[in-house]
Amino acid sequence: MFEFLFKRPGDAPNGQPADAGQASAAVAASVQAEQTASRRAAQAERAKALAEDEAAAVELILQSEFADVRLAAAAHVVSQPALEQVQQAMRNTDRRVAKLMQSRLDAIRHQQAEQRQAEAAIANARKLLADEKLTPNQVAELDRLWKVIAATPALAEEFNGVRGALGQRLEDQVNLQRAALDALAAVRRVAAGQADAAELDALAEEHAKHVAASEKGALPRNLLGDFETAMSEARAKLAAQAARSAAQAGAETGAAAAAPDDASALQAVAGVNAANGAAHANAAGSDPAEAAGEPGAKPHAAAVGGANGAANGSAKPAEQRHAKPRDLSPAAQEAAREANKRFMATLDAMEAALAEGQLHIANDHDKALKETKTGRLSTAQADRLAHVRADLKRLGDWARWGGNVSREELVKAVEDLKGQQLAMAELAKKVGSMRERWKALDVVSGAAPKGLWERFDTACTAAYAPAAAHFKHLADERHTNAAKGQALIAEVEALQAKSAAGEPDFKALAAASQRFRQAWGRLGAIDRKEKKKLDTAFGRAMDAMLAPLENQRSIEVACREQLIEETAKLNPSDRHTLDTLRILQERWQEHAKALPLERKQEQALWQRFRAACDAIFAARKESAHAADHERRAHLHAREAICAQLEQATFSGDDKAQQAAITKALRDAASAWHASGQVPRASEPKIEARYKAAVAAVQAQGDAIRKRAGAAQANALRDKLRLAQALEAELAGANGVDAAGWDERWKALPALANEYERALHTRFASALAASAEEGKRSAYAAQLEASRAKLLQEVLRLEIVAGVDSGAEFARERLKMQVEVLQSSLKSGQKPMTQAAQFLQLCAMPALADARTATRIEQLFRRIGAEAK
Repeated sequence: MFEFLFKRPGDAPNGQPADAGQASAAVAASVQAEQTASRRAAQAERAKALAEDEAAAVELILQSEFADVRLAAAAHVVSQPALEQVQQAMRNTDRRVAKLMQSRLDAIRHQQAEQRQAEAAIANARKLLADEKLTPNQVAELDRLWKVIAATPALAEEFNGVRGALGQRLEDQVNLQRAALDALAAVRRVAAGQADAAELDALAEEHAKHVAASEKGALPRNLLGDFETAMSEARAKLAAQAARSAAQAGAETGAAAAAPDDASALQAVAGVNAANGAAHANAAGSDPAEAAGEPGAKPHAAAVGGANGAANGSAKPAEQRHAKPRDLSPAAQEAAREANKRFMATLDAMEAALAEGQLHIANDHDKALKETKTGRLSTAQADRLAHVRADLKRLGDWARWGGNVSREELVKAVEDLKGQQLAMAELAKKVGSMRERWKALDVVSGAAPKGLWERFDTACTAAYAPAAAHFKHLADERHTNAAKGQALIAEVEALQAKSAAGEPDFKALAAASQRFRQAWGRLGAIDRKEKKKLDTAFGRAMDAMLAPLENQRSIEVACREQLIEETAKLNPSDRHTLDTLRILQERWQEHAKALPLERKQEQALWQRFRAACDAIFAARKESAHAADHERRAHLHAREAICAQLEQATFSGDDKAQQAAITKALRDAASAWHASGQVPRASEPKIEARYKAAVAAVQAQGDAIRKRAGAAQANALRDKLRLAQALEAELAGANGVDAAGWDERWKALPALANEYERALHTRFASALAASAEEGKRSAYAAQLEASRAKLLQEVLRLEIVAGVDSGAEFARERLKMQVEVLQSSLKSGQKPMTQAAQFLQLCAMPALADARTATRIEQLFRRIGAEAK
């Protein structure tokens, strides 16, 4: 009669068969599910058997209806056309496959971009290799760009080959420059010492090879000039030496032909030699003895210059060079010393600037030295000044060479700008920066050659031509836009004058206002100063034109504010409210058609009017659906209770989980009864859901209790066996290890209070009796004496529990049954429960043989599980 408890939705009443249509639908659904499963399995097998067949994989992806099959087949799509086809097809169908295709396409496109960059770098390297004027900074820039390129091994090998050729060219340039510098140093050493015609010819031949070398463009021009100058000086010195040798030979020949006693001739020859020695000494600024060629004296490089000067007659007379200064006053002498100190300080600063490579600062100091008026310099100071100025000239020559190299690079860079597709602003910025760099080079390296400057200026003009045309076009557009703006202002002023002459058409003025403002916003760029003036003029013209319209609009705003106020005062519960509200809405539409307001103002007023109308409708609906909302709220509350029970999880030990389950059920029941009525259609469903959730939580509690009972039963059995084993060892002749037995007891889990107390008392008594021999014997005798009583209690409990005692105990069992029945009838008291009797049996210390222990375990399996 309780079949209704197990009735399910859709079951036919009174055991009647279900509807035929429902049965056929169920069969059709089952067949469709089987077909779907078979198709999935077949397509999955096709995906596994693709074996890198990309065309078949694409076909399977486009045809399959299963996402996992499409994803498995997508692993075999690798080419770019196939990836693009699948990505386009799956973009709105399968997000995972589309994302996988997109990631692979991005990787392929990145690799292609890296390959294009690598090819461009290789082309640039080949261009540099073919360039006659190769510089190290160009190769360094190429290396910097190549470091950020992830090239393929083939392209990397190709680039390394070209880069090796570039490195070899740079090395050849360095070797050629070093050889040229060494040749220049050798020529200068020859010029400073004893000139040798053969050595000079060898150096000239070597220099000719340097000039004819393939990397001759890397040689500085001033280096070639210095070599030619040094070679000319060396050859001049060689010619002077040859002339002096010829003169000496002629003098010796004349002396031999003269009379031996002609003392005046000999004195004349000696005077000439002494005069020549003095001239050499004065020209060199050294000791006359050194210039005269004393043994051990070193030749001085300036001697050649002095000799040439004396030969040309440009040297000052000896008496003028060695003239003593005039006698000066002490104050004048002190001023001369101070001027000399300042001069030498400036010279020190000039020398320091040269050491730091600051050529422009050194030039400033040299100019200051030339303008400084100081006294006569000493020979050492004059030599130092000449040496520093020589260094300044050499550094200036190097700076001019380096500046010309940098200018050549600037010219080349500007010429390359013409082929680059740069934005106009960036192009103008680059050309301007190139010109600034040219000016900076003029400051550091001196003025550039006229031909190089004209080439640079032509290249800058040609590179800047597109930007200039672009900026000119923008300027023309700005002028055109300004003219359009002026025309628009004139049109506004004309419309204002027309409106002022007659009755204004406010609707036409509003439309014109919007049209004028949109046209003004689309004018485009205008020069800043002119734009400000035009904005001011346009604002004044619009204000004058819209003055009547603004007045009328203020009136319309007041009317609409009144409509909003009337709507807000309506009573939602009045039966005529809807008719009145409809009339107010029609009046609003009439005002809106007559004169539209500003868009923002119109929108704000309309939102307020609509909000007032919606408030009335909402209030009417609220009163009609309040009860329904309340029931729905109760339904949501009960659904939340069910969801909380369904999602409830309990952690901790069994006791904590059991307490949490009890609390959860109690709280859920309280919340359930506290909630009110729910919609009638949803009541059966929510009740069934609540009962199912409560049953599921109770099932968890039952499982926990069952698991805890099983654990307690196992612990009870283990501790009972341990106590029986200790008592059996006490009855034997062997000694007892009290500590070991105690450790074994502590290793077992604790029981419920009454069983733990009873068994622990029994175990502790046996353990205490094992401490002394006398107590042990007495306790063993007591255990032996309790054996018979234990058998009786076991038999009694078997009778109560209905456990078979075996054929050998049949007679005793029958006799015990009669005694048990008689005692229960005589006493009239409530008999002990089986659990209490079993607890009493466990607490009884007595020896038990194997058969008795087996019978006790049988009782334990029957009623021992109740021990908790």
